[in-house]
Amino acid sequence: MSAKPTPPTHLPDPENLRDVLAYWIRLKRVDKGWSQERLAMECELDRTYVSAVERSRWNVSLSNIERMAQALQVEPWTLLKPPAESVRAK
Repeated sequence: MSAKPTPPTHLPDPENLRDVLAYWIRLKRVDKGWSQERLAMECELDRTYVSAVERSRWNVSLSNIERMAQALQVEPWTLLKPPAESVRAK
């Protein structure tokens, strides 16, 4: 049995798009109750790639941002918009 996914614990640096993308990917994935493996399967990417994106390790192509956004059922641009200061990680 796998552990329950946990949301991000802090807001990303709004100046760092990789951090912003990582924040939203993880938050949206956890909101759906999905593991990284499930998200990877839904967008036909490798689980280690999804993990690296969530850790801000990769420069992600626009095509892959679009694939992840479609899987998460959000507009791609929303994954690159820094969260408002009033938003708190759950």
